[in-house]
Amino acid sequence: MQPRAVPHPPEPTSIYSNYHSLKPPHPHNEQSTLQEHHQENQPLAHYHQLRTTHHRKQLEEANSAFEQEKDKHLRLFAEFENFKKRTSRERIELFSTASEGVMVSLLPVLDDFDRALSEIEKSDSAAHLEGIILINNKLRENLKAKGLTIIETNQGDIFNADIHEAITQIPAPNDDLKGKVIDVIEKGYVLGEKIIRFPKVVIGH
Repeated sequence: MQPRAVPHPPEPTSIYSNYHSLKPPHPHNEQSTLQEHHQENQPLAHYHQLRTTHHRKQLEEANSAFEQEKDKHLRLFAEFENFKKRTSRERIELFSTASEGVMVSLLPVLDDFDRALSEIEKSDSAAHLEGIILINNKLRENLKAKGLTIIETNQGDIFNADIHEAITQIPAPNDDLKGKVIDVIEKGYVLGEKIIRFPKVVIGH
């Protein structure tokens, strides 16, 4: 019987055994690795850039839409305020001119009083004049309390087309009356703030 061969233990491996096999990376290989890494990151960077641009565009669009809505609401608010003011003014005018039809129908009566007073003043009927003056004053005071007032127009006033109605023009007796009122044919009246009859005048030229 032959003796069994005893295997020899492996020789210890030295930590320096592979020292000579270690070699630093070649510069060319390192540069290639960096280029490959950069190329791999290029799509990701491009994606982030596109995403940032998209978000910026969305923000700009949102800001623009906000400014448009803000301007729209400001305009609507201003229009509503104007509407309230106009409605309030029209309501006040309606209340103050509710009796406009009655007032207009009474204007010829006032004209008749004026003519009657003018004729009576030329006569010697003082008793009749006093009575008519009292009636005339009482009527005018009552109408004034309802908002009816006379548009004061006198000879020599500058003609104003906004408050005067020129029925004719005549040669002015002097240069000072050119373009001015020479005579008042019919008085004008205001009810509240509304002219219900313009004074009819003759102007000089």
